[in-house]
Amino acid sequence: MPHRRACDLNVADRADIIRQSEIAAGLDEAMVAKLAAASTAIDFRRRRFVYRDGDTADALYLIARGRVKLCRSEGEKGREAVIDILPTGTLFGEFALFGLGDRQMCAIAFEQARLLRIPVGDFQEAMSQSRTLYDYTFRLVGQRLARSEQRVADFALDAIPARLEKLLHELSERYGQPGRDGVLIDLNLPHREIASLVGSTRESVTVRLNDMRRAGMIDFVDRKILIKPPLSELATA
Repeated sequence: MPHRRACDLNVADRADIIRQSEIAAGLDEAMVAKLAAASTAIDFRRRRFVYRDGDTADALYLIARGRVKLCRSEGEKGREAVIDILPTGTLFGEFALFGLGDRQMCAIAFEQARLLRIPVGDFQEAMSQSRTLYDYTFRLVGQRLARSEQRVADFALDAIPARLEKLLHELSERYGQPGRDGVLIDLNLPHREIASLVGSTRESVTVRLNDMRRAGMIDFVDRKILIKPPLSELATA
């Protein structure tokens, strides 16, 4: 399947993608087949928009392969605020379910990505027929709102170093690869995107990361961040 184009995938292929995703737990085969039949597989090259701020919110997306960045942008000023980076198996675009109008943020392929696009009407119908899917979707919305509220609190209460350490802990939990020397965050994150995630400047983040490296808290491995003990012990606790 990795060497086939998205447009060549049939319903059975798309059903396999759904079974391997986070929404699959508790879904019966009939519901998996229903979602697969309604979906369309699409490939996105790195840095391509899945949707933009202001686009019609008419579908949800499931990440079959790769990662997707959610962000808010000011096109005229060229500034971008990164909201999250989502891994394979994740559902996103869920606010289309609430009929709130156009998209309020952008979704961009963080790397080569394959997505399943599920029209919002089909997903709503599936939710009405599956209590498991209904519960999962609203739990997902609640978790994302809670994460957003925590970030707002962090921005208000924490200085940049504390925000940065919290971000590294979070990324370690989601993308960490434990090894002999610590936990390697399996993301090629430019300093400007780390800065966006913690509400700082690239220069300030670079200075702080270099300070942490000199202090033996982190290291850089192939443009990725290795978190060393005891930070890595906290991240994997």
